[in-house]
Amino acid sequence: MTEIDAKTDALVPAWLTLPDIAEQLGVEVTRARQLVKDGQLIAVRRGENRALHVPAAFIDGDKVVKGLSGTLTLLRDDGFTDEEMLEWLFTPDPSLPGTPAQALSENRGTEVKRRAQALAV
Repeated sequence: MTEIDAKTDALVPAWLTLPDIAEQLGVEVTRARQLVKDGQLIAVRRGENRALHVPAAFIDGDKVVKGLSGTLTLLRDDGFTDEEMLEWLFTPDPSLPGTPAQALSENRGTEVKRRAQALAV
């Protein structure tokens, strides 16, 4: 878990705290923390009280967006930091179109993973 700079913070349109994530997923806050610890979600410290926040785009109703966990694993394996992953996921990609985060939420995970794999080359 890291603090993010203003540029990356501005890229992400909406954030949720861990208690908000837990409520949406219907789990305890400790389970939401475990999802972050296990690398299935990215949480960063932001705001006045430096609370942990997760991009709202990572949650789809009562579950984590399909394909997110695998994409995060690919990016970590490519040596990306949490901040770099957020920047990549929320920066528009004309070849998608939209951002990789939008594509994941629209069930276009294969396209996103292909682009993440190409980053390693």
